[in-house]
Amino acid sequence: QVQLVESGGGLVQPGGSLRLSCVLSGIPSRFVTMGWYRQAPGKQREFVADITTFDFAKYSDFVKDRFIVSRDNAQNKVFLQMDNLKPEDTAIYYCTAAHAIYWGQGTQVTVQG
Repeated sequence: QVQLVESGGGLVQPGGSLRLSCVLSGIPSRFVTMGWYRQAPGKQREFVADITTFDFAKYSDFVKDRFIVSRDNAQNKVFLQMDNLKPEDTAIYYCTAAHAIYWGQGTQVTVQG
């Protein structure tokens, strides 16, 4: 059974940083693209970033130059380093695997002063 578990969310002030982690079980992460989506209150879920098995990273325009996605296949993990956070980054962040076939339960990120 494939499972994704996120951690690292929380409350942070504007301009602050958070690092999200996600551990994948059930399949080796080195075989799949891993990524992140988010859903803000009252809005649709949207793509944030992903990273392929060849370590090619792709970002949405609204997080480019602020967020960095990375992976550690030895730990079966994917990470999202989020810097210069803005109130509009407030959302539930979801980890995905295999081009968003598999989803985690999400972790809340709240940015407010």
